[in-house]
Amino acid sequence: MNIDTRIKFRHLVCFLEVARQGSLARAADKLAISQPALSKTLKELETLLETTLFERGKKGTTLTEAGAAFLGYAGPSVQSLREGVNSLRAGVHEPITVRLGVLSTVESLLVPEVVRRLHERHASLVISIMTGPSAYLLSQLRVGELDLVVGRMTDSPLISGLAFEHLYSESMTLVVRPGHPVLTDPLGPKNLEKYPLILPSAGTTIRKFADSLFVQHGITPSRQRLETLSVAMSRRYVQCSQAIWVAPHDAVRQDLRQGELQELDLGMREPGGSVGLCSNPALPGTAAVQWCVEALREVGQEYREGQYP
Repeated sequence: MNIDTRIKFRHLVCFLEVARQGSLARAADKLAISQPALSKTLKELETLLETTLFERGKKGTTLTEAGAAFLGYAGPSVQSLREGVNSLRAGVHEPITVRLGVLSTVESLLVPEVVRRLHERHASLVISIMTGPSAYLLSQLRVGELDLVVGRMTDSPLISGLAFEHLYSESMTLVVRPGHPVLTDPLGPKNLEKYPLILPSAGTTIRKFADSLFVQHGITPSRQRLETLSVAMSRRYVQCSQAIWVAPHDAVRQDLRQGELQELDLGMREPGGSVGLCSNPALPGTAAVQWCVEALREVGQEYREGQYP
């Protein structure tokens, strides 16, 4: 069946903005048109499609099942058209941007490899990366300031209403610098109270896994702590002190291989949390976002199969 030529670009733009804002009033303000004009445009589109796209209520608008399905096609179509028009107007192929929220669990190995592959495959691609705790990054994803968030976040209450896709599982481990006294202590990892401890920030998803690690092994944690999500700071501090770092295995994998850090053998490893990508179904997808998702899935599969790193 041919596309109904009565469906115009303005219909799609209005539909996408209402889906993004969840409110006719906010969408009308964003598009700089009146709310009655916006309502009329949506009604025209629903009539042409012969379906209801939104449920209207006192708290705003929500996509129907048909609306959610249409969003998956309308968003990428409009974004691709905009990118094509901008490129032609500029007279050159303008770079397109994908905005990633990256948690500390994936900033050392996963994301750099994903970026490398993306730049290898796409000549005009800008990858903008924002780091921080999961609560903040997910809030930015929800309001459309980020396209994807990558890392451990399944325990965050802010994930509700967003789409999460598992990539692989990653465990936590305890590491120290070579020559650390705990390595020759007869009590070994059970005697950690006298050493400073490096932990993920309180309240974060990864901190829950770190705390669980101590409970599982019956270890009393030190009262002297550095709490941070900075992998660079944690690495530097553990290398120049007596500190013990409760680290995501990915963050220290290369350091362990090169002998720059040593792992404390607890007899068993924490089973690992789910590392994945989170997206907002209400936001229109772009070609760049799809490229990024494909690269994340590819590297995630290689992680699961032991092919990378």
